[in-house]
Amino acid sequence: MPRPLGELEDAVMTRVWKWNRPVTVREVLEDLQQERSIAYTTVMTVLDNLHQKGWVRREAEGRAYRYEAVSTRAAYSAALMNDAWSQSDNPAAALVAFFGMMSPEQREALSDAVRMVQGPQAQTLTTQEPEGSEAGEGREEPQDSEQPEAPEASEEPEEPEGPGEPASDAGR
Repeated sequence: MPRPLGELEDAVMTRVWKWNRPVTVREVLEDLQQERSIAYTTVMTVLDNLHQKGWVRREAEGRAYRYEAVSTRAAYSAALMNDAWSQSDNPAAALVAFFGMMSPEQREALSDAVRMVQGPQAQTLTTQEPEGSEAGEGREEPQDSEQPEAPEASEEPEEPEGPGEPASDAGR
């Protein structure tokens, strides 16, 4: 499990992830200098450390290197969340507390993600069950019993409207 990135490592990796292509120390430096005063050698050292830790791969280009992320920011974030969740002595409570901290937008994004993960599986199961598996046939019985109930429910209101019923009862 990856150790969380330090502040400067995260700032550098954010640039590498943002560009999603091999980058030079100079490119990262120029972007970072828009926010803070930082030396070329500092950025070079951070990228070298990230390479040694396995966060980036590098390829020589002349006298310099080009650095590229080994994984995505989303994969890094997911690994951190999984690590935090798995270290809890009560994972369910940790998840409830985490969900409680989420904004409505984050909860909606989570719901979308759950639908994406479950969607193909649910569609596959729905498609396969009615075609004749024993498990599918067992599930069809409640659907069959529900279908006759629906017409009976619709027939019951029609019976009071018959010729023998008073008009006031039909209005009820």
